[in-house]
Amino acid sequence: MIDITSEPKNDVYRHLIDLAFDLCDEFTLVIREEFKLNDKGKSILEKLNDHLIEMKKQSEWPGTILGCEDFAYVYHYHASPEAREIIKEVSNSLYGWMQRDFPEDLSFYKSGKPWLVNTAHEKISYILSEDESEIDRIMSIKGLKARKVSREFETLFNWY
Repeated sequence: MIDITSEPKNDVYRHLIDLAFDLCDEFTLVIREEFKLNDKGKSILEKLNDHLIEMKKQSEWPGTILGCEDFAYVYHYHASPEAREIIKEVSNSLYGWMQRDFPEDLSFYKSGKPWLVNTAHEKISYILSEDESEIDRIMSIKGLKARKVSREFETLFNWY
């Protein structure tokens, strides 16, 4: 597992997003019911509409578990080349994906499993990979502040 220790912004963000789209087949965005999305946030969802797989009403997703009565709408998208450009165009930082201006918690999945988990309002993100070539590619992103976390600590991040 790789713990991202400082927010990826600008070129670092764009390189991380490019890698996520290269390796993953799906990404998610979250809309919390208690926060209303403004026009900018609605516009982002409209731009991504052609890439939508499904929207699910959920009380948990990787990195987040809501209270008993709470839920959110989790939008699942194809990681297509067009969606990549939209994601890079509308934000220049990973933790910028917080609700009001944006849907929340941009995260990526590889073969149905979480790969890049992002909890933007908590400023927590990490990558779940055991593939050494992927880890090398991640760690070689110039300016990315990240560290490998030993297997004992990995369970702390798997509470989704």
